[in-house]
Amino acid sequence: MVDTIPKRLFEQAKARGSAPAYLVKQGGVWKATSWTDYGNEVSRATRALIALGFEKGQRVCILGFNRPEWVVLDLAAMSAGGAPAGIYTTCSPDEVQYIVSHAEAPLVLVESEAQWQKLEKKKSELPLVRFVVFMRGATVPKKPDGGPTLLSWDDFLARGDSTSEKEVFERIEQLEANGLATLIYTSGTTGPPKAVMLTHENLAWTSSVLGKLARIESGSRTLSYLPLSHIAEQVTTIHGPVTAGSCVYFAESIDKIADNLKEVRPTLFFGVPRIWEKFYAAIDGKMRAATGAKARIAQWARGVGTRVSQLRCEGKEPSGLLALEYKAANRLVFAPLKDAIGLDQATCLVSGAAPIGKEVLAFFASVDVFVQEIYGQSEDTGPTSFNLMGRTRVGSVGVPIPGCTVKIAEDGEILVKGPNVFAGYFKDEAATRETRSADGWLHSGDLGQFDVDGFLHITGRKKEIIITAGGKNITPKNIEEMIKTCRLVGEVVVIGDRRKYLTALVWLEPDATKKFMSEHGSSGAPETNVDVRSEIQKAVNAANDKLARVEQVKKFAVCARPLGIDTGELTPTLKVKRSKVSKNFEKDIESMYEGDSSE
Repeated sequence: MVDTIPKRLFEQAKARGSAPAYLVKQGGVWKATSWTDYGNEVSRATRALIALGFEKGQRVCILGFNRPEWVVLDLAAMSAGGAPAGIYTTCSPDEVQYIVSHAEAPLVLVESEAQWQKLEKKKSELPLVRFVVFMRGATVPKKPDGGPTLLSWDDFLARGDSTSEKEVFERIEQLEANGLATLIYTSGTTGPPKAVMLTHENLAWTSSVLGKLARIESGSRTLSYLPLSHIAEQVTTIHGPVTAGSCVYFAESIDKIADNLKEVRPTLFFGVPRIWEKFYAAIDGKMRAATGAKARIAQWARGVGTRVSQLRCEGKEPSGLLALEYKAANRLVFAPLKDAIGLDQATCLVSGAAPIGKEVLAFFASVDVFVQEIYGQSEDTGPTSFNLMGRTRVGSVGVPIPGCTVKIAEDGEILVKGPNVFAGYFKDEAATRETRSADGWLHSGDLGQFDVDGFLHITGRKKEIIITAGGKNITPKNIEEMIKTCRLVGEVVVIGDRRKYLTALVWLEPDATKKFMSEHGSSGAPETNVDVRSEIQKAVNAANDKLARVEQVKKFAVCARPLGIDTGELTPTLKVKRSKVSKNFEKDIESMYEGDSSE
């Protein structure tokens, strides 16, 4: 039998029995489901799919927040010889219709009636959908005329009671290593999403490698809260725990993350940069507010933390006087801080899915919160490189993961080859040929370089290169990261394509800006506040001092409206869609160039 995630699940169910596989908070109490029951749920859901006529090679779609039902149907679709395709909860009815149609899914699982409405509005354009299943707790509406059959989760499971479990294992035995295991619809910063085809080998190999690198073991705990439509959260919530036999806690909601962290105290925590930036702003704000002895102790402890972290990046531990200082700093500052945010038992903290500012990582290192940056994409099942414990360089994205080959093309593009590289894009041979060469090299679309010690550094995106009116090629990423060192700045987008000089759109960090204005006795709209603009200008000037003249930002505009997923400027994983920003903030952009003879 081929080594697959479904095979591993049933092996864990047999080996771990009554040990907790996942927990859900109900009535204020975290309630556990055992590995035995987890396996039984997946088996029953697989039998239900078979009973409803689900054939090998078909797909199901899943639309909802992180829930056990999400994971169970995902594993059931694979077990039945098909593939799941997750849909972001923030997707519009048009986007939902596109994905469900593209996947040709006969069955869709939805979290609530509100998510069902997205399908209901487009039912005339979804003729292949025969069943819509509702997660537990949702009210199942009356079946629409001419629409699909609507089932509660329990009714769906009951459909499989007449199907033998033997059929489940027969289908699992027939799975092939290079067979389609899941579709990951990219949240794409340009154009409609493409469906990344990941194989059973992709998932099994990657989860095994990452499990070792992240030290995921049977006693590990993770908190599931990022969109399960994203490969990073699938590895963290589904494939990794199934491989290691570790335990997953399903967050109550995005708004409850801070509370859930303190309750769960995960050993592994994965966050996108925006999550870490929020932690950073909150902790930094409290430290800045400290006075007297507390402020001096915090400043001293951060100095100790920085020196200790530098040693640990090289696989060393503090000794002598530094070891004694670290012990005292830990007791006075580090341990209470980590306890307060729920990361006191974490053995692996990871940032990924988008670039994170070097100053954010440096800050966490100074308070003994060691965040490891990982780099990759859906097309290589999540990881390309990883800053490892004992082999880390802040500002890089680490070294290639074991078994994965990475090289830099002549034009600076990062190329990847290994068992984690995808099979191609579903129904899109042209895009597949552009991205995956005939000999298996993945063209990442990212620009990068290796330093002398083998650490990979991202320098930009090929498609995001700005070509000025003077024909100069400029990568905006590094410029933006320099300006984001200002604590008032939440996001920056550098503008300058076909322009004579560069400008920048700036979005404020609300909490930090509010505190700053209070300290300076300022009032009025933050985006036009003189003190706020002066503080940002300092960061722009500091960046310009380090840049060539053609790379310098001449002007900036502080935008009043925040970037949003619903307004199209952000993907569900909070990546900026530059084309949408340029279109939606056109007036702000033009205001920086109007009446300027140099333009």
